[in-house]
Amino acid sequence: MDISIVKIKKGKQDYSNRKLPKYAEEIGLLYSDSKKSEDKKPLGQYLTPEPVANFMAEMLTPKTEHLKILDPGAGTGILSCAAIQSLVEGKIKPNRIELVAYEVDKTILPYLAESLEYAKQWLAKKNIKFTYEIRSDDFILDNSSRSNGNLDLFENKKNREEKYDYIICNPPYFKLHKNDSRAKAVSHIVHGQPNIYALFMFVAATLLRDKGEMVFIVPRSFTSGQYFRLFREKFFALVNPSLIHIFESRKDTFNRDNVLQENIILKASKDKSKKNPRLILSYSKNTSDLSSPIQTSVTLSEVIDGNNSEVLRLPLTFRDKDAIKKIKKLKYSLSKLGMKISTGPIVPFRSKDYLEKNEKRDAVPFLWMQNVKPMTVKWPLKIRKPQYVIYSDKSTNLLITNRNYVILRRFSAKEEKRRVTSSPYLANDFPYEKIGLENHLNYIYKIEGEFSKEEVFGLSAILNSSLVNTFFRTSNGHTQVNASELRDVPLPSLDNIKNIGLEVINKQLTEEQIDKVVEKVVNME
Repeated sequence: MDISIVKIKKGKQDYSNRKLPKYAEEIGLLYSDSKKSEDKKPLGQYLTPEPVANFMAEMLTPKTEHLKILDPGAGTGILSCAAIQSLVEGKIKPNRIELVAYEVDKTILPYLAESLEYAKQWLAKKNIKFTYEIRSDDFILDNSSRSNGNLDLFENKKNREEKYDYIICNPPYFKLHKNDSRAKAVSHIVHGQPNIYALFMFVAATLLRDKGEMVFIVPRSFTSGQYFRLFREKFFALVNPSLIHIFESRKDTFNRDNVLQENIILKASKDKSKKNPRLILSYSKNTSDLSSPIQTSVTLSEVIDGNNSEVLRLPLTFRDKDAIKKIKKLKYSLSKLGMKISTGPIVPFRSKDYLEKNEKRDAVPFLWMQNVKPMTVKWPLKIRKPQYVIYSDKSTNLLITNRNYVILRRFSAKEEKRRVTSSPYLANDFPYEKIGLENHLNYIYKIEGEFSKEEVFGLSAILNSSLVNTFFRTSNGHTQVNASELRDVPLPSLDNIKNIGLEVINKQLTEEQIDKVVEKVVNME
């Protein structure tokens, strides 16, 4: 497609004196008005608001007179333009800027070209030479040869030997099938079902020059979990994070596209010269207070947990740091204590023939997330959902033996402060041979033998505690509580778990009192 400049109908507004990111944003709004939201979703395309673009661009450190910039998912060019303006207005004024901008959406290319041509004219007035190249190729496939360390592949590509001083990006967000060509191209960082944004981050990291910097706005989901384990290991081997910004609000960052994803902004540099460098953790409620974020300084070892699949923890407060320090010193885990965690086997829409709203002969309890409250299982409930499952030869593989468990919700509400909700389940309270657990529940059990009452109450109390929830939230940026993450949570000894359980049972403690008991025991370990 010819992507030479086309005249965009801008209405009656005068755009000629706009600053670069403002001009690009206005161009982006014209583009957005021409597209339906359902057309943007398959591309994972959410254009960056100007305040966010400026905030990201200001993270870049001016350091050379000849700059090479890469924008792997350019859209209408707002991040490219913001980066250019910030670097031009920095302490070291460049005399030459080269930009490579990737964009696969051919309908947006004329808008991108319009923004970059405006940037060229804007820079010419400042006597700065500016050249740009728009590539409509797929960024991952076009650069995957280097990310795999195989420079013989794609040897005719112009960008085979390119390296960049700065990479700035708001990549697309959507899951890929493991057989997708892009997932295959970087298969050494893929586990399970990957999200394309992580592939963008990794490939970009391979394209940085020594001491080069990258700034990405991405979902927080990569910070923990098995799906991103290989990515984290490879990514953090290439670059060190130097600034991470967190938004409190899920709704505000991309509000015009109604995106509820929890996003962070990550700045990383290709500089491994320091063994344990410091980095800035930054925080704002939304985009309105980006100019005055709350910031704290931490060491890299406080943020990246190398003993736990390179999990990225984000302690914003003293309380967060204290929780991480206390929990990480615990020496046990579920597996070391002879325990295992599994997911409830019943998927309701696949098992509806066995589900009943009212008690019938051969029916056994069926527990949903709604039945599991902090430190208590409430069943049956007067809700529309079935509370029973028929126990028969055909359904027996969907049921679990009625024994003592710790049951946990797999999800929490989007804005809920509590991430982990667990409850002791005692078999004696339910006079049935089997029980049914819905797929949105996890359950913990002993591999050999059975939990004592003290053990299920003690373990539930620990998992429900503010200490563990704070620790969990520093790495978990989504509403799902994966079994794999719970397997890795450090725990006290079994004797101390029992001691907590005894105190909870005998004194019938409140949540606040449980917190104090757990904290006291953890401090003694």
